[in-house]
Parts: sequence; C-alpha cells; structure tokens
Amino acid sequence: MKGVKAVLTISAVLALSLSAGSAYAGERHGTVSTSRGTASVDVSGGCANGSCSRSVNRTGPQGRSMSRQGSVSCDSNAQSCSGSRTTTGPNGTTVTRRGTVSRW
Repeated sequence: MKGVKAVLTISAVLALSLSAGSAYAGERHGTVSTSRGTASVDVSGGCANGSCSRSVNRTGPQGRSMSRQGSVSCDSNAQSCSGSRTTTGPNGTTVTRRGTVSRW
C-alpha cells in the first residue's frame, strides 16, 4: 500500500508539473496551543520549469520534531517524472523513498 501512495503522490505532482507553465512558490505556517503544550508546522514549496519541491517541519507539544523534504522533476518529452522524499523522525531516523512514473 505504501508503494501505491508514493506512486499516486508522484502522479499528482506529475500532473501539476506538466500543466504548470509558470513558477509557483508558497508557504504555510501554523501554531496551536493546548493544555499539553504548543505544536507548530512550517511548510514551503514551489514549482518551476517542470520541477517541484516541498519542505515540511513539524514540532510537537513535547518539543519533538520531524522534517520531510521532497522533490520531483518531470520531462515532458519522455512523459515521465522522477521524485524522492526524505523524512527524518524525532529520533534522527531517516527514510528516503524514490520513484519514477511514466505515461504508457
């Protein structure tokens, strides 16, 4: 199931990358405070020239954090996209996933 999610995610970015003729960049920041503490999230990303990237940093109420960086590049001539995503958890464990999607 995880492989299917990765392919679907890369496929969605493929559709956005191939259809986006102009550059895009955006950011989102959020903080919430509860009786357990404060949690925050910072997200940034953008697309230009057939490539997209995204970065997410989260900090939980106990101060534990995780980060995720991902990117995808598309080649409209080959009608394919390749992407990767690296997630680092609160204990420093890193997981990297890579994938390629091609149009049949």
